[in-house]
Amino acid sequence: MAAQKVQQRTAGGIAYTLTRRRVRNINLRVRADGSVAASASVRVPVSYVDAFVAARADWVRSAQARAAVRREREEAERPELPAKADALAHMQALCRVYYPQFAASCPGGRMPKIAVRDMTTRWGSCSLRTGTLAFARRLCVMPLAAQEYVVVHEFCHFAHPDHSPAFWAAVARVMPDYKQREKLLKMR
Repeated sequence: MAAQKVQQRTAGGIAYTLTRRRVRNINLRVRADGSVAASASVRVPVSYVDAFVAARADWVRSAQARAAVRREREEAERPELPAKADALAHMQALCRVYYPQFAASCPGGRMPKIAVRDMTTRWGSCSLRTGTLAFARRLCVMPLAAQEYVVVHEFCHFAHPDHSPAFWAAVARVMPDYKQREKLLKMR
């Protein structure tokens, strides 16, 4: 498939991004950030897409307003995150507590490098190649039981780099109540 053509357009007072791709219909959506995106086949004239967007201008403005309210609500509900340095110090201390149980499975038998990142889709990650455990900064505002679960989960990946039954058995050996702790992460 050829590269997608993207252009910035305005129709009916609505600024939008038009992407040309293999689709049957004109697709119009308002993203979470309030931006507007349309996609249409290369065979559909630009004037037709502009008319389509203009005809739905009221719907777009309404959807943008709903998205703005949603963003404000999420922002108000989001707890204040600690400074990155404070979060790193906290996670390093927590990992030092659990490290002795996992020393034999850590690369080179050494304490892994600990990193804190602004991850939004994961609570943690394990890199076998670099011997690094990375944690989401937002994990620091979760209950301690949930933080401990993520630390154990990531340490177990050094011995089992997948989510096989052997991996879950290793997690359960260290933390028999891991399922209850995992639920704490899904509540927020």
